[in-house]
Amino acid sequence: MPVNINGHTFYRTKEALAKIGISRPTWFRWLKDNLVEDVKHTDRRGWRLFTEEDIERIGKFANTVNVAANQAEMLQ
Repeated sequence: MPVNINGHTFYRTKEALAKIGISRPTWFRWLKDNLVEDVKHTDRRGWRLFTEEDIERIGKFANTVNVAANQAEMLQ
């Protein structure tokens, strides 16, 4: 369930990743490999709080399709 703090809606990690459709290990691997920018908000315990914008940004990255160079030639 989203959390409302000072009129802003935030999602905890489990909820956000479920909306995006990725697993926790994938999320933390992407962070470790600097493939995505971490969220800017945390609660008093230091747990990540995701905004709708964070979820949209990470979701776009999650749904990016890269075509290998040899496959791109075949598509032309």
